[in-house]
Amino acid sequence: MTARTPETSSRPHRHDVIERLTPAAVRAHAPAGLAALLVDAVDGGASVGFLAPLDAAEAAEWWSGIAGEAERGVRDVWAAQGPDGSLTGVVTLVRAGAANGRHRGEIARLLVHSSARGGGLGQRLLATAEAHAAATGLRLLVLDTQTGSPAERLYRGAGWTAAGTIPDYAADPAGTLRPTTLYYKRL
Repeated sequence: MTARTPETSSRPHRHDVIERLTPAAVRAHAPAGLAALLVDAVDGGASVGFLAPLDAAEAAEWWSGIAGEAERGVRDVWAAQGPDGSLTGVVTLVRAGAANGRHRGEIARLLVHSSARGGGLGQRLLATAEAHAAATGLRLLVLDTQTGSPAERLYRGAGWTAAGTIPDYAADPAGTLRPTTLYYKRL
């Protein structure tokens, strides 16, 4: 599931640098920056696969596993870094593994730190992953997000189409079952 996207921010993030992380860089950022982004998202109520409170060590371990996926070419990871060097956002692109699905990918774990929300960083991260997907031959992207979350506005604004809603799909960080909306975008 993807994280909810911010509504307001006091600082613009047009100058945050977005770069694709190598597997080694994912491992290096896992214990601090990437874990902090995930913990912040869960603490803020984002339904991204974890229940609150999320321990930073558990978040770091999850990101370490993502580094392995990046090594195998299954997942690409981009992170936004602020002028002070802190990670302010991340997005991942997961490639379908089945032979009949190699034309598609999934946008997963689009996270923007609560201190960086509202300045368009989520849009920039999403556009970066979409452009890479198109450049590498993917023709269809999918994602899911909690129905009614602020992230839906981001995806609809970026041209994504809602395909349907599944009731009680996943628990939010408090453990309450919530509906999820599936989205797709043709590239």
